Amino acid sequence: MECKKDINLEQCNCTWEPCDKKGVCCECIRYHRRRGELPACYFSEDAEASYDRSIENFVRLNLEKQGKNRFHD
Repeated sequence: MECKKDINLEQCNCTWEPCDKKGVCCECIRYHRRRGELPACYFSEDAEASYDRSIENFVRLNLEKQGKNRFHD
C-alpha cells in the first residue's frame, strides 16, 4: 500500500515540531500505541497543545464533553 503522506499532512494537526512521523500515519499510530497513547488527530486543537496523548486524558476529555466526568469526585 502506498503512503499518501502529502494528503495525510493536510489533515495532521500535530504541533510537535521535531516529529519525523508527520503524514506517515502508520508510523505515528505504532509509536503512540507502544507508549499507551493516541496520536494528535484524536484530540481537539486545545487538547493537542497540551501534548498529553494518554488514553486516560482522551477518555477524561470526552467524558467531560458529555458532562459525565467519572475521574473526579
